[in-house]
Amino acid sequence: MSDLTLEELQRRLAKWGFKPSHAARLLRSFYAGAGQIAWAELKVPGGLRERVESEYGARDAQVAARQVADDGTAKLLLRLTDGKTIEAVMMPDYREDRVAGCISSQAGCAMGCDFCATTQNGYERNLTVGEMVEQFLQLRREAQAVGRRLQTVVFMGMGEPMLNLENVLEAIRRMAGNKLGGLGGRQITVSTVGIVPGIEALANARLSVNLAVSLHAPDDATRARLLPAGRRFGVEEIMAAADRFQAENRGRPVSIQYCLLQGVNDSPAQARQLAALLAGRRMHVNLLHFNPTGASLSGRIYEPSSRVAEDAFLAELRAQGVVTHFRRPRGREIAAACGQLRQRAAGDPAKIS
Repeated sequence: MSDLTLEELQRRLAKWGFKPSHAARLLRSFYAGAGQIAWAELKVPGGLRERVESEYGARDAQVAARQVADDGTAKLLLRLTDGKTIEAVMMPDYREDRVAGCISSQAGCAMGCDFCATTQNGYERNLTVGEMVEQFLQLRREAQAVGRRLQTVVFMGMGEPMLNLENVLEAIRRMAGNKLGGLGGRQITVSTVGIVPGIEALANARLSVNLAVSLHAPDDATRARLLPAGRRFGVEEIMAAADRFQAENRGRPVSIQYCLLQGVNDSPAQARQLAALLAGRRMHVNLLHFNPTGASLSGRIYEPSSRVAEDAFLAELRAQGVVTHFRRPRGREIAAACGQLRQRAAGDPAKIS
């Protein structure tokens, strides 16, 4: 049922000979129950349950592997009906009753970011709306199992959301809608490596979601070496698109994602460049600790910045008035960086047991 809109289910019920009015209650129960309909609480005509379960009993994704870190981070490897695998991650919040979820938008990725594990196996296909909703429901089940609530969702897993934007937008509508997932647009973030037309289309969709831009370098030359997309869209062009997004969304701050890599993008001079880029802009910077992924597509082995370099970079940004913090590292011992569990499973399934 994760692939169905309310209107589609209404039409299906009518075709089966049932009242379309049952559709809204079925979908509300389905989303509230994280993919399980509370039939005992619903008054439905005889035969409806059997018909729904026979048609929609199977899910679009099954858990192929599950790993839990000491901090409570849970990483799921989900197998789709065609055998493709994707990742979803549940991350405990600082509040003990909440978690955040990270969702994939594609199987694999075509962006070729040199330090990312996902891109090393290439792009396979876009995910359907239902496959993204299934991740949301699975993470909601994970949260419920540990007595928490899925509070926020980020499209920051495998793939580039802006290259599957039509499906991403529809998945957001179902996750956020009051009559379906009930999460609310403000609790959802869409991340991009800087696909300018996608940023503009997201702004025009007026879904009240948040935007995160994976910048990772303050200048075009460094960025193009790290992210091939940087050769198509320059830093200034990306920031101008982010400005327009912010203007269309009532000034909601854009997040700038910046993964610190030793000797690549972590110098004080680069911190000052980044601060100059953000001068006059109401945006905040999330500095990221790098989870090593081995040899990259170019053959380079990237290393995390030293603690001294990280502290100096952070201090320089703050000295220039940039709102900055480090995103807490999650699940390093379970390969929680994007693409790592999938990569490990492909190489040796025994490693994920």
